[in-house]
Amino acid sequence: MEIFDQPDTVNTFFAEVLLPVPIPKLFTYRVPHAWNEHVLIGQRAIVQFGERKIITGIILALHHQAPKEYEAKYILELLDNFPAVNDVQLKLFQWMADYYLCTLGEVMNAALPSGLKLSSESIVQLHPAFNLEESNHAFSEKELILLKRLQHESLGYSDIAKLLGTKHLYTILKSLTGKEAIILFEEIREKYRPKTEKKVRLTPDYNTSEALEQLFNTIANKPKQEDVILKYLQHVQVIHHPEANKQGIAKKQLITEDISESSLNTLIKNKIFEEFEVVVPRFDTEDKSELPIVLLSEEQDRAQSAIFKSFETQSVALLHGITGSGKTEIYINLIKKALDSNTQVLYLLPEIALTTQIVQRLKKVFGSTMGIYHSKFSDAERVEVWNGVLQGKFDFIVGVRSSIFLPFDNLGLIIVDEEHDSSYKQQDPAPRYNARDVAMVMAQLHHAKVLLGSATPSIESYYQAQQGKYGLIELNKRFGDAQLPQVILADMGRERKQKTIKGEFSGLLLKKIEETLKVKEQVIIFQNRRGYSPMVNCEDCGWVPKCVNCAVSLTYHQFRNALVCHYCGYKESLPQQCPTCTSARIKTVGYGTEKLEEELSLHFADAQVQRMDLDTTRSKTGYETIIDQFERGETNILVGTQMVTKGLDFDRVSLVGIFNADRMIHFPDFRSYERAFQLITQVSGRAGRRDKPGLVVIQTSGPDHPLLQTILRHNYKEFFASQLADRKQHDYPPFTRLIEITIKHTDKKTCKTAADILAEQLRDTLSFIRILGPGEPAISKIRNQFLMNILLKVPRGKYDLAAIKKTIVTLTTQLTTEKQFRSVRITVDVDPM
Repeated sequence: MEIFDQPDTVNTFFAEVLLPVPIPKLFTYRVPHAWNEHVLIGQRAIVQFGERKIITGIILALHHQAPKEYEAKYILELLDNFPAVNDVQLKLFQWMADYYLCTLGEVMNAALPSGLKLSSESIVQLHPAFNLEESNHAFSEKELILLKRLQHESLGYSDIAKLLGTKHLYTILKSLTGKEAIILFEEIREKYRPKTEKKVRLTPDYNTSEALEQLFNTIANKPKQEDVILKYLQHVQVIHHPEANKQGIAKKQLITEDISESSLNTLIKNKIFEEFEVVVPRFDTEDKSELPIVLLSEEQDRAQSAIFKSFETQSVALLHGITGSGKTEIYINLIKKALDSNTQVLYLLPEIALTTQIVQRLKKVFGSTMGIYHSKFSDAERVEVWNGVLQGKFDFIVGVRSSIFLPFDNLGLIIVDEEHDSSYKQQDPAPRYNARDVAMVMAQLHHAKVLLGSATPSIESYYQAQQGKYGLIELNKRFGDAQLPQVILADMGRERKQKTIKGEFSGLLLKKIEETLKVKEQVIIFQNRRGYSPMVNCEDCGWVPKCVNCAVSLTYHQFRNALVCHYCGYKESLPQQCPTCTSARIKTVGYGTEKLEEELSLHFADAQVQRMDLDTTRSKTGYETIIDQFERGETNILVGTQMVTKGLDFDRVSLVGIFNADRMIHFPDFRSYERAFQLITQVSGRAGRRDKPGLVVIQTSGPDHPLLQTILRHNYKEFFASQLADRKQHDYPPFTRLIEITIKHTDKKTCKTAADILAEQLRDTLSFIRILGPGEPAISKIRNQFLMNILLKVPRGKYDLAAIKKTIVTLTTQLTTEKQFRSVRITVDVDPM
């Protein structure tokens, strides 16, 4: 790094830099004098943090006041000519840090794609004053190998490890450093590299017919080189379109089976061709091809008009449209109108990999003006979308929750599709935000409008709409007068008595599957448990294999013949005999998607059965492949987890079977009824599109349960009224805000003691609100950490929420600074899901 003289204080700039670390403060760095004219708020800067760490920060403020507590280090590098993060983003980051009780650094870490954060790697090079021939030191064989290589190039640690065939480099490097033969330094490598493509073109000397004729005479006895030039001229009309030669063609396009690469390289060497690189996008973009204007039904047109009317007085509207009512067509029209008014649009989806059909449809309409932002993209692809928004290339983004962090500067409309979905909530690490709620704050900052859409709105959103805080628009008819599916209940209790159950399949469901397959239609089976079996046990002594890190039983996955923990990823082989009593009678208990797939293949040998869950969709294209096969009719039965509930629209699906509805309904959580209603209704909506009425079979041991009866009647309002009364009686959202505090420690007693002390202090200080706990959660140990939960219920609109949060931060900080609790970890989740 250049050494800068100490300039006078008046002309010295100090920068307050935000670093992606969980420390609640900014860090002051000195700006090199030469950069005074170039430094800007929102720029990324490379700084040294601590003794050895090199880190990327964002400049938040500039001033002339040197810090009093320490001597400010210099900024090492400015990475941008213009701000990478704008003022509106920084305001949003600060709001998120305040609301979700985390540090600004944690928000920054979540916001910036890792490709915009730099990595440092230790590099080894020869000492400038070192000469191997003149050295008086003795060197080992490996030291000599390294020194000879370093005479030609500097090397990183990983390169040296490969060169010397050892991972233990410390002794060798320490010895060579002591002999003043090498020096070590940190080379900063920017993670993001634009994708480039090698292209070739004829040099300008050969742009005329005369020059080409002379060239062919020169190489007349070199047929392979002649073939290369002829192939190039087939692609590029050099004589008629000299400008086209400047663009050239991709090198890989020119080299085919009948074209020699070595001949092309010879032509490049002889300066007949020239090779150059261009930056290309990492993902396909299509030119938009205008589809026929979507003709909205009378019902859709009325809904669209009501949305516009609502936006005249309110910034948020809720579109409650039943499954199949054609919400997407309304979204497309709204997006078009927003783009025509020269504003940006963000279309949020809960999981983009699960909404392939919608994305493909939008690409056909909006083409290359649309960017896609989700976790299945590589770091570099995400950086390209970020830069595309920054540079105005993308006015329309379709993305998952993380796309709220993109650098919009003129946002006019945010659509939050499936607004009820829990995937919008970030669980770990901090910030534990809900993208739906952040979108509303974001819209306020941009003076934009928000449209929430769902067939099964969250209780909170529907309540706000009923209270008049949001506009409320209802779509109660399916598009094209398609009928809602008929829902019937398979009474598992009665079928067990009648002995008509086969495995876990009711006789009713098997019969309906058979009838559906006979008429060449498709079936979706929903089971919200992946794996082969949720657990295994010993039939003789009752032994159940448990995770060594978590308080859960292991799930058996047959395809990898392993017992797996779905919380920490721990896995072990399925034992041949019980480790407790040595019995070989080990059996699987319960059904996951993998076992259902196997059983369906046995019951319906001629049918093609496919499974869609986290295990089969891990790859970037795994989900798309399964959907394509199902869409083309190659798959007859699709078995899946909640992935099958979202964004799918298939013409030939006329039957949906739902497993284990009872487990969803009776899960110990105040939202269990809501989640069960949403999941069952959403997956039911996959059946019977357009002119084909669908059928839904729900397997249950409690057919008289009020929730199931409400689902049979497709009556959301009845469900909402019932839930609202329960929530009011027990002080749950939307009447309160919840704040959940989790205490974690490797020692159970320490965890409980810390939780008891914190709960007591909270009750003393916040005696005016209800505080539940501490208590053990359903899963009381995860990744070797014991857990205790405290739940705060804060009535809406009654108390100062910011002051309550400040008290929580103060008390948790005080507790963890006490000697005996320094290793205790405390996380705070505002508005937990």
